Amino acid sequence: MSLTNITDLLNMKYTQSTLDKLEAIPEHAGYVLRYERGTFQSGYCILEQKRVVVLNKFLQTEGRINTLLDLIPQLDIRTELLPDDARKLYLEIVSRLETADKEKED
Repeated sequence: MSLTNITDLLNMKYTQSTLDKLEAIPEHAGYVLRYERGTFQSGYCILEQKRVVVLNKFLQTEGRINTLLDLIPQLDIRTELLPDDARKLYLEIVSRLETADKEKED
């Protein structure tokens, strides 16, 4: 399942509002999100010891959303730290990706 399909399943649009909601998930979990330039193969770099996520600043809104959808399930996120709306979105993203992975295996 492509990231575009995941945004469709989550009824997400490529808007600043969607980006803000996705950015809130790692921020509430204690990560610092920074937009910097550099050569990122995947659009991001995770500095685990400092809980910093660096995203490519040259990505447009759609690219930032897709990058965050790819990144969020890889982070160590304690759901109890998230407010209700961010927790719901996080769990929905993780669930959809797990479902997509299972479908690939079948």
